Amino acid sequence: MHLPRVVIAAPSSGSGKTTIATGLMAALAGRGLAVSPHKVGPDYIDPGYHALAAGRAGRNLDAFLAGPERLAGLLLHGAAGADIAVVEGVMGMFDGAAGRGEFASTAHVAKLLRAPVVLVVDASSQSRSVAALVHGFASWDPEVRIGGVILNRVASDRHEQLLREALDEGGGVQVLGVVRRSAAVATPSRHLGLVPAVERDAEALRAVRDMGELVRAGVDLDALLALARSAPPLPDAPWSAAGEIAALGGPADPAAGRPVVALASGAAFSFSYAENAELLAAAGAEVAPFDPLRDHALPERTSALVVGGGFPEVYAAQLSANAPLRAAVAALAARGAPIAAECAGLLYLGRSLDGLPMCGVLDTEARMTERLTLGYREAVALSDSPLAPTGTRVNGHEFHRTRCEPGAGQDPAWGWRGPDGPRTEGFAGAAVHASYLHLHWAGAPALPLRLVQRAQQAAAAQ
Repeated sequence: MHLPRVVIAAPSSGSGKTTIATGLMAALAGRGLAVSPHKVGPDYIDPGYHALAAGRAGRNLDAFLAGPERLAGLLLHGAAGADIAVVEGVMGMFDGAAGRGEFASTAHVAKLLRAPVVLVVDASSQSRSVAALVHGFASWDPEVRIGGVILNRVASDRHEQLLREALDEGGGVQVLGVVRRSAAVATPSRHLGLVPAVERDAEALRAVRDMGELVRAGVDLDALLALARSAPPLPDAPWSAAGEIAALGGPADPAAGRPVVALASGAAFSFSYAENAELLAAAGAEVAPFDPLRDHALPERTSALVVGGGFPEVYAAQLSANAPLRAAVAALAARGAPIAAECAGLLYLGRSLDGLPMCGVLDTEARMTERLTLGYREAVALSDSPLAPTGTRVNGHEFHRTRCEPGAGQDPAWGWRGPDGPRTEGFAGAAVHASYLHLHWAGAPALPLRLVQRAQQAAAAQ
């Protein structure tokens, strides 16, 4: 399939990839093009801004979480009906999973997608040296095609002239744009990165609009489109949630009806991969989103609950104040309905978070700390749960500043070997699986199928 596409990379984090990528999506959409937004890596926050810019779901392309063999298919799936796909990279272009070389890096994903790369360079503190930097990145890996450069945070006309002269002298890489410094597009941050777009409403829309105007003014969009259209056809078929489930012998028994799987959403639980909900639906579930900040009851006929990641620590007081919903979640757990929770969901299911009462499903107290826990994990299930049988192997990602103090006698969900040796984490039982580990279910489709099958059993028992 031929899909015009381009990857936006940078020499390092902080170069302005998100501003340029989001602005590019907004500028192209402003031209009337259907833009498919994507993000390399596990990040949930950038895709929220991408979605505002492009008007369709932002999707992740993570070789570690989903598997390198699926990425081209996932791109084609997400880009169905699109005129162009814009893929924002992660960290520096060649920075991959720790200890795994280039694996899961922007460069690795660009090669898997056979996509040309645009290098975003923060030129704020250099002039002629920019040519050496660009030459180094362009020549480091001959399998990566850097088709152009966007010079970011350029101070003045004179600064731009010096940069262009240096790159003309170095030769080989086209300057696709020059973007001036602008305080208007600054996006607020906090302890885990940018503040999610879902929390900023009109402010986020204005920020995305400003990014689009900045890119429209400084980037040659016609030249960038020509570069994107030069990408070769992909031989892969689009990824299919139904195909993944069918290959596992699913979906769940249609004669038993579609169990309702409640899916926490809203500002407190905004971390979710679009494919996870698609896999639940393909497995036979009726997926019912709800907002724990606003809704005082679970969706009608709820037979299972999925609570993903987000920022419950920011909304702890509001979550705690919604006592009717906390009671409903506890009652669902007491009936033995299957519950799967990740990170924020884990905190919500505990007895308390920073001293405020939560749902009380798990015997654990959670609190904020100063320490950031971050990294990819290769994990194995240590206990049977509604999500995974003992021995299931998954690839996940951990990213949090909280700590749970568990009570006695609870079985761990996962085990893995970390830098300090073996580690166990999370809580697993007959009805509940709760863990800090974020999973992209495209890389482990047996998990949503098992959850829906358990939900069907729970529905039949009601």
